[in-house]
Amino acid sequence: MQTSEQELSTVQSIPNEAADRILSDIKALAPTIAARASEAEAARRIPADIFQMLKSAGIFRMAAPKSHGGLELDLPAVGRVIQALAKIDGSIGWMGMVAGATATLLPLLQRETYEDVYRNGPDGFLAGGGQPVGTAVAEAGGFRVNGRWPFASGCEDADWIAGTCVLTEDGKPVPGPAEGMPAIRGVCLPAGQWQIEDTWQAPGLRATGSHHVVLKDVFVPAENAVDMVSARPCLPGPLYTAPMQIVPLLHGPVALGLAQGALDDIIATAQSGRKQQRAAVSMRDSEIFHYELGRAQAEFRAAQAMYEVQTFSHWRHALARTLDGDALFAEATQSMVWVTEACLRVVQTCFTLAGGAAVSDSLPLQRRLRDMQTAAQHAAVHQRHYAQAGKLLLS
Repeated sequence: MQTSEQELSTVQSIPNEAADRILSDIKALAPTIAARASEAEAARRIPADIFQMLKSAGIFRMAAPKSHGGLELDLPAVGRVIQALAKIDGSIGWMGMVAGATATLLPLLQRETYEDVYRNGPDGFLAGGGQPVGTAVAEAGGFRVNGRWPFASGCEDADWIAGTCVLTEDGKPVPGPAEGMPAIRGVCLPAGQWQIEDTWQAPGLRATGSHHVVLKDVFVPAENAVDMVSARPCLPGPLYTAPMQIVPLLHGPVALGLAQGALDDIIATAQSGRKQQRAAVSMRDSEIFHYELGRAQAEFRAAQAMYEVQTFSHWRHALARTLDGDALFAEATQSMVWVTEACLRVVQTCFTLAGGAAVSDSLPLQRRLRDMQTAAQHAAVHQRHYAQAGKLLLS
């Protein structure tokens, strides 16, 4: 990956009036969202009226295609929106990330099913489980599916739900195109056909309602199933031609928003004149505090720069129809793993600097730390993915 000031300034200057309108609406919603964060955490889902506000602001249509009433923002603009949401609240930012990711993946469906998904407009919400923990058995006209998928964020508010299955025959996995890997099918059905198990008891991202979703002996028509290897998007457009390459990049803005919010929190605390117990001077007059704050901000800026350069690089490939191959996938994943790690360190530093006051529910820092730690555990940004990048370097 080549990092240059020219690339960074270019990605920051991509004009997008639709994105600017959304960002303006997000700014207006920020006080309401922040004030009700504890309510959302207690309910373990986004309050219905706030969910509707997000819908009205265009969050759920930002990556939907213009041909179906969506805004079809460019990739850097989608990232800016997600980061702005996560800066206010981690769970809200996560829901924005899910909306962006699913909109890029949906065109892998057959066109008939895709049209069904958007039949009621571009603001529908898709939840799902990406782990291949279901099974699909081929039958005439479709598949018999059983499974229980974790981490289906927003499933209680979803219009459609998807899950990933291992294709089986006679109780055994059907071999896939890659040696040692089974054949995989994605299935997508209206939300009413799924069961939701109330299982989301997590330390962070509590308001995402990421419960288990279940299908028990459900017939899925062939047009509602996707071969995850051979499927080709049913729509043109750079957002949709290589979704597996793009989706990892959408995790970065969640981490960046949380880190940015944590920095704002600790700066506000210091500027209030707070003096911690047994400290000789106030936080804002402490040289040790200055050092730690400056170091944390430097790490945040580095993470922001890496994200923006990587995103613009991928977007250029997408526009040129060259966004494919293991190397670019590994590059995106490697970058977002590092960005997430860096942001986690920033949030941890801010939390530590705040002292005992940071543990209070009245301050957002403790929630940002819990949200950041939970987001960093997601499979898409797990540190084990560094191995793939290292292997490709040696080859």
